[in-house]
Amino acid sequence: MAGGSSPSPAAAPVQVRCAGCRDVLAVGPGMIEFICPKCRMEQRLPPQLMPKSTSSPPPKSPAKPSLPPRTQPRRGAPPAQGVDPTKIQLPCAHCQAVLNVPHGLARFRCPLCGVDLAVDHAKLQNFLASSNSAPPSGLAPASGPTTQAPPAPFLQILPPGVAQPLQLVPGATIPMVLPAAEPEEINEVAIDVEREEDEGGTVGETFTDYRPPKLSLGLSHPDPVVETSSLSAVQPPEPTYKLNIMDELDETKALSCLQIETIVYACQRHLHHLPTGDRAGFFIGDGAGVGKGRTIAGLIWENWQQGRHKAVWVSVGSDLKYDARRDLDDVGAKCVQVHPLNKLPYSKLDSKAIGIKNGVIFVTYSSLIASSEKGRSRLQQLVQWCGHEFDGLLVFDECHKAKNLIPDAGSQPTRTGKAVLEIQEKLPEARVVYCSATGASEPRNLGYMVRLGLWGEGTSFDNFPQFLGALEKGGVGALELVAMDMKARGMYVCRTLSYKGADFDIVEAPLEERMMNMYRKAAEFWAELRLELLSASEFIAEEKGSSNQIWRLYWASHQRFFRHICMSAKVPAVVRLAKEALAENKCVVIGLQSTGEARTEEAVTKYGVEMEDFVSGPRELLLKLVEENYPLPPKPDSFQQGEEVTEIQRKRHSALDVSFKGRVRKVAKMVDVSDDDTDDYSPSESDHESTESDEEFHMCQICNTEEEKSLLLHCSGCSRHVHPNCLTPPWTGMLTDDWACYTCKIVEDEEIEQDAHVTDFSKRYDAAVEKKLKILDIIRSLDLPNNPLDDIIDQLGGPDNVAEITGRRGMLIRASDGKGVIYQARNAKEVSMEMINMHEKQQFMDGKKLIAIISEAGSAGVSLHADRRAKNQRRRVHITLELPWSADRAIQQFGRTHRSNQTSAPQYRLLFTNLGGEKRFASIVAKRLESLGALTQGDRRAGLSLSAFNYDSNYGKKALTMMYRGIMEQDSFPVVPPECSDDEASIQAFIDEAKAALISVGIIRDAVVYGGKLAGRIVDSDMHDVARFLNRLLGLAPNIQNRLFDLFTSILDVVLHNARIEGQLDSGIVDLKAKNIEMKEAPKTVHTDSLSGASTLLFTFTLDRGVTWESAKATLEERQKDGAGSSNNGFYESRREWMGRRHFILAFEGSTEGMYKIIRPAIGEALREMPLTELKSKYRKVSSIDKVSKGWQEEYDASSKQCMHGSKCKIGSYCTVGRRLQEVNILGGLILPVWGTIEKALAKQVRQIHKRIRVVRLVTTNDSPQRIVGLLIPNSAVESVLTGLQWVQDIDD
Repeated sequence: MAGGSSPSPAAAPVQVRCAGCRDVLAVGPGMIEFICPKCRMEQRLPPQLMPKSTSSPPPKSPAKPSLPPRTQPRRGAPPAQGVDPTKIQLPCAHCQAVLNVPHGLARFRCPLCGVDLAVDHAKLQNFLASSNSAPPSGLAPASGPTTQAPPAPFLQILPPGVAQPLQLVPGATIPMVLPAAEPEEINEVAIDVEREEDEGGTVGETFTDYRPPKLSLGLSHPDPVVETSSLSAVQPPEPTYKLNIMDELDETKALSCLQIETIVYACQRHLHHLPTGDRAGFFIGDGAGVGKGRTIAGLIWENWQQGRHKAVWVSVGSDLKYDARRDLDDVGAKCVQVHPLNKLPYSKLDSKAIGIKNGVIFVTYSSLIASSEKGRSRLQQLVQWCGHEFDGLLVFDECHKAKNLIPDAGSQPTRTGKAVLEIQEKLPEARVVYCSATGASEPRNLGYMVRLGLWGEGTSFDNFPQFLGALEKGGVGALELVAMDMKARGMYVCRTLSYKGADFDIVEAPLEERMMNMYRKAAEFWAELRLELLSASEFIAEEKGSSNQIWRLYWASHQRFFRHICMSAKVPAVVRLAKEALAENKCVVIGLQSTGEARTEEAVTKYGVEMEDFVSGPRELLLKLVEENYPLPPKPDSFQQGEEVTEIQRKRHSALDVSFKGRVRKVAKMVDVSDDDTDDYSPSESDHESTESDEEFHMCQICNTEEEKSLLLHCSGCSRHVHPNCLTPPWTGMLTDDWACYTCKIVEDEEIEQDAHVTDFSKRYDAAVEKKLKILDIIRSLDLPNNPLDDIIDQLGGPDNVAEITGRRGMLIRASDGKGVIYQARNAKEVSMEMINMHEKQQFMDGKKLIAIISEAGSAGVSLHADRRAKNQRRRVHITLELPWSADRAIQQFGRTHRSNQTSAPQYRLLFTNLGGEKRFASIVAKRLESLGALTQGDRRAGLSLSAFNYDSNYGKKALTMMYRGIMEQDSFPVVPPECSDDEASIQAFIDEAKAALISVGIIRDAVVYGGKLAGRIVDSDMHDVARFLNRLLGLAPNIQNRLFDLFTSILDVVLHNARIEGQLDSGIVDLKAKNIEMKEAPKTVHTDSLSGASTLLFTFTLDRGVTWESAKATLEERQKDGAGSSNNGFYESRREWMGRRHFILAFEGSTEGMYKIIRPAIGEALREMPLTELKSKYRKVSSIDKVSKGWQEEYDASSKQCMHGSKCKIGSYCTVGRRLQEVNILGGLILPVWGTIEKALAKQVRQIHKRIRVVRLVTTNDSPQRIVGLLIPNSAVESVLTGLQWVQDIDD
């Protein structure tokens, strides 16, 4: 706000707030008028910040009074907005807003503050007279001995009922060109504090130890189990269901208290029906290894005891039926049969032939969508067996397999997703259980969980897309609320094994020199191959589909190739880490996604089972791409050509040849020939004589008259006979034996041309084939790495030492003599292929093999942890050679080695190369992990620490667009590019290099050299396609790849920083911290859910965030005691004054050198540490304790009732910026049913940060602390929220 202090010294810029976009601007010394660089509004300094004098003397007044000329804005500036030149500009006497007043209007109401105004005629006349002698520029007049600017309050506030009709001077305009609202001076300390408050509090302990809050049945779980602190703040409903199997469980102790709690709440939920009439479902979101399988077995056994003897258990792999059998036996359900559906025929399951009357049908997701040749489907078979009235269990284990029922725009729903939805529709009374550690990694993947009743009839959302839209708008915080909401309504449990003791390390594996050279040459080769394909594609330009197909395959292969190279680059690091772990008496699990089996099998088919060395996946991939897809011109087939020639000859000879032999009367009509050709064409005596006995006659095939053969022309091509004169034009040439008619002449010319064409085609075809063979030779000569899986197994001692748990059927092993490799099946004679993974797993768990390599395909549901029951109890070191494509898969893979009943937690080693582009794969996972932590664990900070790699977000898209605009020289970079100095030459050199790189990977298209510079275009869809940028980045040489990636991440940091300042950054759950937090009054119940009885509560807290002078002084003394503190530690005061006083802070060096922790009197310790340079530019150190003591105490006292903006704050008493004592309103309990009401209330707020849905967490500081998590409702919005909620409640009633 504009303060009342004196203006800044001339040397320093003045900070003002733009009247248009409200950004803070720095206005250079001596500048009075300026244009905002963001919104382009022309404006001038407010009167209180105007310079007192200027050096230029005022111009002389004109002789006659006339209208002063208008201010001339600087060249190229747009006209000032908000000013109507046809009216008079007058400031309101109350709010000072400059108004456009029509001529002749004497009395009116201010549209902004609503006060009645009247034009002060006398002052207006004086002003107009004096303004005619004022400087013509329209600026504030310069001070001098003779000129004094008159005051300009022309509008008076009218008391009610008073009229003052006055005449305005016709045509008068006021020379001041002012914006619609004055820019104001900014309190930069208030800006800093506001930013710190918007960033939220510190991140506290994310997990809390878990015990069932309302049940005390069963033994505690064998391993420490935790729940996120946000979920732990929510209480589930009262348990009312009594278990039938409880007595049995007390004896066997087969289930822990956690598992019993889940069964109780699931059975209790299954007693309810949704408003649609379907039975309500339950979601078990427990993490991998908590014991979901045994919980499901307990549920089946409980339902069995209730007389429901049929159940359907859907899972991911047929191997897991053995685990299902084991779990049922463990809970005492030995009499319950498990029937694997994939082993049964398609006929009725309860028929005499099959005879399954009850038990558990175990079906995989792939079986669920299978059907027989006769058209009978497994789905129909299941529905028929269950019957429409079926009210038994329908369990979707690992239900994340049904995701993508509601896919992203442009793609189709998966068949699995549709089948899962269909079976739920056909069995409306089924007791549905969704079960997955990663079931809701994205709100979109909740689409198949229709029995949770989160959308549809009786909810705030009519359908799933509406629900999805609200969640995506609400960001990560909204996902956290969904998890809390489901728990409060008794339909969701989510606990996870404590990761205490598990280590997560991100290990960078730098490229070795050989690999660096290999990578550089491969990148160059791909760029050349692209150019070769571009020129070769001209042959198939007409076949657009073929061309598109080639490029799709090219870029897919490009991505797979470099991904493979990245994997291979990490092999030395994997081998080193594995050997180190074995030396430390640990065992190793190596995780990857792709085994390279397809390339290996192709190579075996091509070269045989014995080879010189392991197959190089990248080489085989390149060979396949070029061999099968290199565009060749059409092949000139000689056989086809021969056929075409024969066809032409056939057509020629099919012409009717009419001839008559023997004596026939001559037609009187003679051949009419020209004078010149009479001798040539008249028949000779010898001809007459020779043909007397057997004269030939022929018919002219144009005029159809008979004529002697000698008088007709005979075509050597088509054998037609014609009169010379019948032709058009008539034939006048010599009569020769090889004469050809005009038609045949054209065909002959075409044949000659065609022969030349065929020759040309042959040359082009041969050249293209030769080029293709040359490219294939280059590929064979490239130094490329071997298949990483085979390479690792070989380097770690071969199959005898390494257990392979993957989906591949065969493998290459080194020959016994060490020369060459041999392909053989993975399974030995005594083990079937179906059981090979189980056999290998057992070898590892028994300690016969100390290294296991797992792929996703082979390891679903497999336990490889240090199980107390297993012989091999060494600590597991889990190395990820290849990070999974999605976070839910990452969680599943990590869950293989971290499970219940283990002697030690694993060590995780996540490997990355130092290539920028490889972080593409981390980006995909991080994106999922961010929301996965939110939904499957209720708090996104519970996910792995990969969020630094989340580039594919809206902020990432914005950063990418800014980078591309900088490279294309459409805009300047917001940061200096890496390895560049500030001078233009180095930045230009980088731009040229970046352009060339982006052209080589097809991002910049239609490249031309124009005026010595590279130019081209980036299509709109590519401008914000982060995935494509990161994919293509892989195909660049390491140096430019890393520079481009570093530039992108630097710009992303700027974008995130700006979003944070503007209050737009979604920071998930924010912890509210204060010295003292107390509940002001008992919470109000503002809404109650009819189905579960759970309610929505409004909590009001009072927070005291301040730090007293005594406490601040003691903190500094404590620091100085050690003697190790920085010389810059101490009390500081702001260099500038605001509202007549300065701000005081205590600063001391933080954890990082050069960064300082800041403690303020009103709000305590700031979240953000301040760099020393910023500290010294805004504050100066104070040595006088008395001065600090007085200033600190004044600020401490003033902040109890007043925000930092002072008495003129726009939001008034609702503003909390820098306010020590705060009243905070939190809406807790059920949120989803009242979501729409809250959104509407927040949309009306003034401050941007208040418009966003923000989830907060706080703990009261009294003797019995309470943890509350919910939506932060700004004080200014409480009334409208309560009004809206009352309306919701009335409708429900």
